[in-house]
Amino acid sequence: MYKDLSVLCVEDESGVRKHIVNTLKFYFKEVYEASNGEEGLDTYYEHRPDIILCDIEMPLMDGIELIKKIRKEDIITPIVLLTAHNSEEYLMQLINLHVQHFILKPISSQSLEEGLHNALHGKYTGLIRLGEHTFLDIDNLNLKFYNQETSLSLREVKFLTQLSSGNVVHYNTIEEELWGDKPMSMDALKSFIRDLRKKLPLEIIENVPQVGYKLI
Repeated sequence: MYKDLSVLCVEDESGVRKHIVNTLKFYFKEVYEASNGEEGLDTYYEHRPDIILCDIEMPLMDGIELIKKIRKEDIITPIVLLTAHNSEEYLMQLINLHVQHFILKPISSQSLEEGLHNALHGKYTGLIRLGEHTFLDIDNLNLKFYNQETSLSLREVKFLTQLSSGNVVHYNTIEEELWGDKPMSMDALKSFIRDLRKKLPLEIIENVPQVGYKLI
């Protein structure tokens, strides 16, 4: 089903993790696993999976802290939380962390498949506020400013989505997320930024010398 995608499963209970990983291998090209939050973060940086499944209560670093660290620079990769909690207040916290979906434990093959489907099909969807009267419409690949709409490329939308985290997006992150396997020269990046700025109604992109870019 997702044979061209990779997935990371972070779960401290070895029996549960083994069951999930064995199921995921039927769907995904690559399946990575980690037994705690610290190992999960290292594995994320090493492999940059297309989707993440993450438990909450884990040793060394819990799932919430792991997600916060990932979301500081990456709000695009879908994350599915594995949780035994189902209170409305608790689930609202997950939404604030840009978690695409959650699966209540105990996990069945059906709930796992549905969670993956919902998370992946929700990738790059929604309306993101970039500034005053300025919104990024990911569904329709455009920028909305008052009653004006400006068409954007998928790469431009991905880049603005990265910036919407409010943090500095580093050059290496931009290269990995937007250029993929192709090398990114600084001239190519500067040309990309220059063309994008021409499309924007306001100056909202700021360069952080030797580091990357952020929203003003």
